[in-house]
Amino acid sequence: MKSYETVWEIFNQCPNNQMRDVFIDELEIADIEVFLQNKFKGKEVSWEKSVQPDGTIIYDIVASGIRQRYSFTEI
Repeated sequence: MKSYETVWEIFNQCPNNQMRDVFIDELEIADIEVFLQNKFKGKEVSWEKSVQPDGTIIYDIVASGIRQRYSFTEI
């Protein structure tokens, strides 16, 4: 398993409110995609993965119509 600092952002659906919920945590994860599948189990989910030059793995997610982002930085 690898240890990651995770940042989970849930974007606000209100058009004039640009605030978002942000949750920061440290987690040990064997497989990020299995983690995400379990996290959003039972929801209609799609995601796009990108890797930043510093190695941070970012998933832009739409789960049941709500736009979210999960960032994983290995520690």
